[in-house]
Amino acid sequence: MTQAENIRAVEALGPDMMGFIFYEKSPRKVVSLPSYMPLNAARVGVFVNHDEDFIMDKVALYGFSHVQLHGQETPLLCSVLRAKGLKVMKAFSIAGAEDMARTKDYLDCCDLFVFDTKTSSVGGSGRSFDWSLLELYDGPVPFLLSGGIGPDTELGQVSHPYLAGFDLNSRFEAQPGVKDPGMLKETIDKIRKI
Repeated sequence: MTQAENIRAVEALGPDMMGFIFYEKSPRKVVSLPSYMPLNAARVGVFVNHDEDFIMDKVALYGFSHVQLHGQETPLLCSVLRAKGLKVMKAFSIAGAEDMARTKDYLDCCDLFVFDTKTSSVGGSGRSFDWSLLELYDGPVPFLLSGGIGPDTELGQVSHPYLAGFDLNSRFEAQPGVKDPGMLKETIDKIRKI
């Protein structure tokens, strides 16, 4: 999310969380504090290999309650951020069983995992990974499913005891960093019926 009126329009749809990306190479990165920030949805700062000081500066400025770590962050950094009262979401890029196995080092220091599609860059590919790999995950940290989810994705076919929700991003955009509220509404309504 990058623009105040778009944030307001999307928040009216009732999402649980809204993300703000600080990865320099992302076309979705937020460059300044929008004049409106969500009041009802949790504010999530999305970081890629940033240090604790950078993250905490953004937490203070944007009022984040959650941080999503999308790089090679260590369990120690996750623990430090969690000890500061933040909800910590660690993203894992998934292509095979070995990627799912990496979650074991983070079980004690994260509140949520995000399972995304492995790419040569960082997220935002608009492509899904093989969701049958979810069978290899046995918790106990709940997860959000990400990667290639769009208006035509059959989310009702995804079943897992630790599935907590869906990360809706690039395939719901009018342009990078600006969501299409109409497309989002249809999918959010479908999710609520599942």
